Amino acid sequence: MKADAARRRRLAAWMALVIGLGLAAGLATGSAGFSPGAFWADLQGGDAALLLGQIRAPRTLGAALVGALLGLAGAISQGLFRNPLADPYLLGSASGAALGVVLVLAAASLGGHSLGLATAMWIERVGLVSAAFAGALAGVLLTLMLARGAVQTLRLLLAGVVVGVVLGAVSDLITVASPDALRGKQVFMLGSTSFLGWDALALLAAGLAPLLWLAWRHARALDALTLGEDSAASLGLDLGAVRLRLVLMLSLGTALAVSQAGLVAFVGLVAPHLVRRNAPGAHGWLLLGSAAMGAALLLVADVISRALIAPEELPVGVVTAVLGGVYLFRLLRQRTAP
Repeated sequence: MKADAARRRRLAAWMALVIGLGLAAGLATGSAGFSPGAFWADLQGGDAALLLGQIRAPRTLGAALVGALLGLAGAISQGLFRNPLADPYLLGSASGAALGVVLVLAAASLGGHSLGLATAMWIERVGLVSAAFAGALAGVLLTLMLARGAVQTLRLLLAGVVVGVVLGAVSDLITVASPDALRGKQVFMLGSTSFLGWDALALLAAGLAPLLWLAWRHARALDALTLGEDSAASLGLDLGAVRLRLVLMLSLGTALAVSQAGLVAFVGLVAPHLVRRNAPGAHGWLLLGSAAMGAALLLVADVISRALIAPEELPVGVVTAVLGGVYLFRLLRQRTAP
């Protein structure tokens, strides 16, 4: 027990260090790539308030908050389904968010050609962020309706797969009918932190704080679920109600992150793995640790995406997919080695 507690303290210290360095590196990374010298010059220049205060600072802090939401959602998902391969996009939220974005882009394209000015202005006011958030929640709602609630985990999982396939097909059909929407959909699917501002930061922080508290309150229920459904029920756990609350928390966290940064791959899947592998513990620790690990991972990926081919940028979702894929491949090789 003391050894496990020491491992958790060491991992927490490492994550705090990586987050701190990631925040500093994010502020020091601009069009010239990672350059501390240019950062100090920017601080002394007249454009420091605009460049750092309105562009780099909210983007860097926003990347940390998006990563924390995805890491937390991933830990909830893996605990809910008792499956280490579960991720935040499992219940149709990703395909629903993509469909919402495609619908708005297609409608905006149509409005520019044949609809009136009032309709075009209404579409612009709705915005892609609102469409992605509503679409993600709608995808999960369809999954719950198809599964007839959250009573049976297997049915919920299968319903999520079905909804994801169907909504993805509808999204593809719309892009065929409206090719102008395809470019915007690709940007959304690859993920990006470049549009994060202080308004987005406030929304992310306002969502993360209560979700962390609610998830921590349900940590014992997740611990009970790891014992199996029969054992959890014998402990007095209302499985249907608990699963529904966990699905709602998972959905809200995922929808909020996706609406602000698009579909950032692998963070929600890999973050709980890293915490569980390096410092295992009960879900109270795993949930908070996964949120911190998600923040650290996305901060590192965001700096790499901006610095690797500066002044151009890579989509941050591509960077996280490569890093996450390499980690999981290495983990698989280690477990299958004789």
